[in-house]
Amino acid sequence: MRLSDTDRLETFSDSVLAITITLLVAEIIRPEHPPGQLLNKLIEQWASYIAFLASFSYTGVIWLNHRAVFARVRYCDRGLHLANLFLLLTSGLIPFPTAILSSSIQIGDDFDARIAVVLYAAIAGNMCLAWLILFHILSIRHWLVEDRISPDFFPKERLRAMLGVVSYTVAGVAGLSMPKLALVIFLALPVFYGITSEGLTETRIRLQFGKAQRDAAITRDADRAG
Repeated sequence: MRLSDTDRLETFSDSVLAITITLLVAEIIRPEHPPGQLLNKLIEQWASYIAFLASFSYTGVIWLNHRAVFARVRYCDRGLHLANLFLLLTSGLIPFPTAILSSSIQIGDDFDARIAVVLYAAIAGNMCLAWLILFHILSIRHWLVEDRISPDFFPKERLRAMLGVVSYTVAGVAGLSMPKLALVIFLALPVFYGITSEGLTETRIRLQFGKAQRDAAITRDADRAG
């Protein structure tokens, strides 16, 4: 089995995500306007600004998660490279359904909004599926992972990815009749993945709580010994 370090994979992934996040501003069109109407035309494009911020934030969350994962990976094999390419494919597509969704909301047509919601859910759900495949590979190929990493870390991360697959599937189905519910799910999941970017069980609050417990245990042991 041919193994390689992660440097080239991480550099390539960072470049793809950097290009994706840079090109987002192209979705904001310079408005054509008669004299004196620039402000009104800029205000009319409010949905484009929201789409830009949403896509920028989500791409940033993807980068944070990617960085955290590969900080725990020592080697790459062909399967991991392919899984990472699938992840980059779906991540690079995220701005497209975001722009479609924002424009359909701005137009106000219910049918278009439902189609846009389903499209967003399908692409975002596939992105979570890509994470699930990547986490599964790292769960069963322990020789790719750094020695210091707990054996149950990546198996637990599969739960985090599965939550996204299920949630986006629910959002897509709900979007056919309740687009607003789908939008709530779309807004909540990036926040969740941002908070848990270091891992499902390694959020800052949990780590601080665990550290406090360990410090308290050390203090109790010291008092008993004294």
